[in-house]
Amino acid sequence: MKKILTILVLTMALGACSQTEKGAAVGGLGGAAIGAAVAGDPVQGAVVGGAVGAVAGALIGHASESGQCRYRDRHGRVYVDRCPSGY
Repeated sequence: MKKILTILVLTMALGACSQTEKGAAVGGLGGAAIGAAVAGDPVQGAVVGGAVGAVAGALIGHASESGQCRYRDRHGRVYVDRCPSGY
């Protein structure tokens, strides 16, 4: 039951993120899990795998956001709109 609640909370939290942030989170978690399973030292494998996975996931997520930029208004709210021309 704890695992289901944890997954539900993490999934709901990712719903408010951009594709870049989602990609980094998913890549980092996946990389950490694979790194811990494959490496001789699970902690070191998780750290290295998580870092590599987060960078790769962020790059993949950013590539899927073409033409979209995130803006923050003066009240701190974040919104997504088209990027300025030439960006």
